Amino acid sequence: MGEEYKDGNNQKRRLRDFEIEQIVSTFQNKEAVEDFSVAVTYDEIKAKKYSLAAGQYFDVKIDYVELTQEEFEAKMAEYTANLQTFFDEGNALQKEIMEQLKKVKYE
Repeated sequence: MGEEYKDGNNQKRRLRDFEIEQIVSTFQNKEAVEDFSVAVTYDEIKAKKYSLAAGQYFDVKIDYVELTQEEFEAKMAEYTANLQTFFDEGNALQKEIMEQLKKVKYE
């Protein structure tokens, strides 16, 4: 929700009027709106040890995508190549940091 805007060098997000109205209306009407809000009882909150962390009350939905063996192997190869690139970059950075540390002197 919200729109992004710049405040000096900072990127921020602010709610628009219609989004504020949606939040207030949903709260006042105690509505459960998919992917937006849940309505729980005091007993449910008590059972969660009074935790108000939203993730405990929303259902986790997993969308399954059917892949052929070839599609799966192609995705895995892509993930492996990307991960190897990240590892290589990390190793290069680690090496550079160690080289720079050797140049630090106490005077």
